[in-house]
This record gives sequence, C-alpha cells and structure tokens, in this order.
Amino acid sequence: MAARPFVVDDARVVDPGACQVESWFKRNPGSHELWALPSCNVAGFELTAGGGQLMSREPGVRDERDYQFQAKTLFRTLAPNDWGWGVAAGVVRHADINVHQNLIGSYYAYVPVSKSFLDDRIVLLTNVGAVVNRDEGRNGLSWGVGGEFYLTPRFMLLTEIYGATGFDRFSQAGARWWLVPDRVQIDATYGWQWNGGDRTEWITVGLRLISPTFF
Repeated sequence: MAARPFVVDDARVVDPGACQVESWFKRNPGSHELWALPSCNVAGFELTAGGGQLMSREPGVRDERDYQFQAKTLFRTLAPNDWGWGVAAGVVRHADINVHQNLIGSYYAYVPVSKSFLDDRIVLLTNVGAVVNRDEGRNGLSWGVGGEFYLTPRFMLLTEIYGATGFDRFSQAGARWWLVPDRVQIDATYGWQWNGGDRTEWITVGLRLISPTFF
C-alpha cells in the first residue's frame, strides 16, 4: 500500500530508524471501514503490520477483519528531478474487506517506479506487479499510474488509476495536506470503479503520523 491516500505506490520509504502510522476511514455503499497500518524502517526495509475492520450498515451482517503484512525496500532513492524504484511484497489474512479496491489479495508483489519533475512539484508514479487471490482462486498482473501535484509546499492534489488483469479497474482523486511538514498529514479522496457489475464508489479520510529517527 502506498503513502496515504494512494493505492499506486511511490518509490519512497520512511526514514531509516523512524516509524509511521497510516490510518483512514472509508465509507462504501452499505458499509464503512477503519484501517491502521504502522510501519518502521529497519536496516533499509520498511516493514508494515496492521489491519482493517469492515462494519456493515445492514442488519444481521457480521463485521469482517483483515490483517496485512508487507516489506518494501528501494534500489534507487527518488531525488528531485530524478527517478527511483524499489520492490514490495505482502500478504493479507482473512481477506474479507474490499481488497479489489485496494489492489491487494492473499499475496501480492510489485515494483514501484517514481519520477520527479519541477523540483518535486510534480511526481509521477507507476506500479507493475502480480496479485494472487486464493479466496477466489484468481491471479492477475497488477498495474497502476498516479500523480502528485503540489500547489504549495504543504498542499497537493492527487489522482490515480489502477487494476489487474482479470480484476476490475478503479480510480481515486483527492488532496493531501501537511499540518506539520514531514510529521502530520491529513488527506481525503473520492474513488470509483470503472467496470464490473457493482460500479462501486467510496470516500476516504485519513491521518498519517511520522516519527523522527529514534532507533
């Protein structure tokens, strides 16, 4: 999973020896979700372990929970007016929540590539990978394209489109604002499905907290 609120990941990790918590509320038709994904950079690997809970607004429907674990590292660090890339892989247990919208399955892996323009005022993101959904017995090649567009050093607009072969295609658009630069961030998005029978839509509101280096 990318830095909130992206699904298309970037070629960045939290600073070595630092940690972060990405959390968000997601409202779907007929349900809502709460997610929290803490992560730390240990020896160059950003390790994430967290999960989410889906609460249905329909009577008699039980809550569902997901547990996600991911490792990510970079082979080329993204710098202003340059590009970077890395690799990430993860696993999801009890994958009952809307994992298709998050482009994750029982197992997944991808290569994030990012390119900076105009001294980081524009950053383009691409992902290529694979997703295995054991619950449905489906596999696919995943892909995604996104962009960050800074209007000020603390406020940016975001957009992305992503999907996988044999799965649906989705888009999100929204904004990200640093309340405290590089430490406290809030964001919001509107997302929608491009194809398939459900044509679902959703909104998210998120909070991201990043620590200084402390180990």
